[in-house]
Amino acid sequence: QVQLVESGGGLVQAGGSLRLSCAASTRSFSTYTMGWFRQAPGKEREFVAGLRWSGGSTYLADSVKGRFTISGDNAKNAVYLQMNSLKVEDTAVYYCATAPRGATMWERDEYDSWGQGTQVTVSS
Repeated sequence: QVQLVESGGGLVQAGGSLRLSCAASTRSFSTYTMGWFRQAPGKEREFVAGLRWSGGSTYLADSVKGRFTISGDNAKNAVYLQMNSLKVEDTAVYYCATAPRGATMWERDEYDSWGQGTQVTVSS
């Protein structure tokens, strides 16, 4: 399994920005599908954004389109989530995850390696 470590979470006011980073232990980063998920208290873990290295395609959940961007740096084995115009409802623990290359990006069950998560809190 791939070891993943998220960073960059914190407390921010509504309307602000944060950039999350996910560092991976594998040298075969480009063979994976990468995803960001989040889980708010009392709610299920939900898909936020995905990136497929092969072809460079990305996909965002409707709730974050126009505000969040996913990107990656293969040379650094890292994936990023740029979050702008944050809302109170974006408050959650954010997780980075990997799935096989052909996985469906928004399907949580297809991801088999997860980081420990980083807390994002947006205040009003």
